[in-house]
Amino acid sequence: MGRHDTDGISRRDFLKNTALTLSGLAAAAHVPGLPLATSSAAAADTPAPLITIEQKPLIKVLRWGGFLKSDEDIWLANTRRWEKLTGGRVITDIVPFNDVRPKSAMEATLGTGHDIVVGWFDDPHLYPDKLLELTDLAEYLGSRYGGWYPICETYGRSSRTSQWIALPIGCSGQCINYRISWVRDAGFETMPSDISGFLRCCKALKAKGHPTGFALGHAVADANAWCHWWLWSFGGKAVEADGRTIAINNQETLLALETAHELFDTMITGVDTWLDPHNNKAFLAGNISVTSNGSSIAYAAREKNPGIDADLAVINFPIGPVGRPAELSALSQAFIFKHSPMPNAARHYLRFMFEEEQYGRWISGSSGYICQSLKKFYDTPDWVQNPKITPYRECIKRMRSNGHAGPLGTASAAAMSEFVIVDMIADVCTGNKTPRAAALRAEKRLSRLYV
Repeated sequence: MGRHDTDGISRRDFLKNTALTLSGLAAAAHVPGLPLATSSAAAADTPAPLITIEQKPLIKVLRWGGFLKSDEDIWLANTRRWEKLTGGRVITDIVPFNDVRPKSAMEATLGTGHDIVVGWFDDPHLYPDKLLELTDLAEYLGSRYGGWYPICETYGRSSRTSQWIALPIGCSGQCINYRISWVRDAGFETMPSDISGFLRCCKALKAKGHPTGFALGHAVADANAWCHWWLWSFGGKAVEADGRTIAINNQETLLALETAHELFDTMITGVDTWLDPHNNKAFLAGNISVTSNGSSIAYAAREKNPGIDADLAVINFPIGPVGRPAELSALSQAFIFKHSPMPNAARHYLRFMFEEEQYGRWISGSSGYICQSLKKFYDTPDWVQNPKITPYRECIKRMRSNGHAGPLGTASAAAMSEFVIVDMIADVCTGNKTPRAAALRAEKRLSRLYV
């Protein structure tokens, strides 16, 4: 425990701080071996919700598996710390990106399975009535750690009740990764920061024998990120702010689709089947010059490919005709099912994982793979130690929700899970449909969801 000087404070203040320390650990008296809080916890002004953990707690967690071993290692190490603190046990099932959504949806329907899910985007909004309310935890964490970013409030709160149904753990930020020497060989000093210049550069790269590569299969993170960015940057959107009026079939969307086909002409063959791992492999193999990705490419290059590491640059997504950032990164959320037989232990576990000693260690040790959801962690020193990592801390500030411009809910979640936007762009890029026909198909699909 950090040293505290109590000589200069009143007895009332001392008792207040002591109470906050104990409530920060927030477990029932039967929980064995609770340690004292760290110095930062003892100095906090916001008391944690008091949570009485069930006896002999066993909680089951379903979580996506990433591309960085350090992410999983730190998460599991923090989990073991919770087990040691409480005497409980956690079973963590780590599955591929694409498997979390169908597994959790099935469990929501059946009313059995995992207690906690660490999933993607607006998955909780598919079945909000099946989830435990987490408002007290969200308010405590927000007040303690500088507040949630606005996009996190959008994702974490139910659009119907405004109550928190999930805690955004952060986003797997998406940025543009490119080869410095090849961009210079194509006649550009750096990758342009506007879409018009970006497209010219990609065409010049292809002409020099250095194709680009962006996932156009059902890639949960990569395809959704760049396709939504491209659509929004031209002013396209799926639905109006009223959440009912379908807006996809308009001139802005058609322009986005026409220019997306131009970008596709610069890509390597086969991107229409790419899932999340494929662009990583192609970039690290030297087969493509540009892609959009999380920091896993930078991490892998630093660890295993010094040649590419020295030739790698990372920038935030270029700005399109709308004149401002219009991005989507893979925001991840943790939520608890009402069917959990251990709701208190599950709540305590999530609070513990968000506290600075655990969350700060995870953000710092994940090499930029996870962008902070709580503002305090923007200033974590590790963000500025590597210029290839620094842009990722901006992602959560630059992103919109996947329901743009409408509210999140079952319709937006279904549109994402069914890859409506990705399929629309893929239809045009691969020549399966004209821009108008692709927009019309997307309009019909969205109309069935937004009823």
